[in-house]
Amino acid sequence: MTTQKKIETIRAVKFTLFSISAGIIQAIVFALLTELAPLPYWPRYLTALIASILWNFTLNRQFTFKAANDIPTAMMKVAAFYLVFTPVTTVGGNYLVETVGWNEYLVTGISMILNFLTEYLYDRFFVFGKEIDTKENRE
Repeated sequence: MTTQKKIETIRAVKFTLFSISAGIIQAIVFALLTELAPLPYWPRYLTALIASILWNFTLNRQFTFKAANDIPTAMMKVAAFYLVFTPVTTVGGNYLVETVGWNEYLVTGISMILNFLTEYLYDRFFVFGKEIDTKENRE
């Protein structure tokens, strides 16, 4: 395995581990809201998703991609991703739960897996692409 492949493998593993921690946060927030708050699916999902996004962005920027790029710019790029992802999964998830009758935890899990896969590629190549591993060089 080449050095670059090893670096990318480690980067993917880090992203996976941080995403798992973000997924745990999302699952806990969603479960608490589901069990304790008489809310429809979409506000429970949306609140949990936002908590997960903030956690995941912070850790992955700092430790996975080691990017020194401008934080507001990187956050705006991530926000652009979620301007598409969030309505699709919120409206689609709400439809599957409230209209079709799917299990809310199953729908949330599917959304989390889609988020993991698409966000890694988006972050890796668009948000942090040119700034990967620049943090260490600027310190």
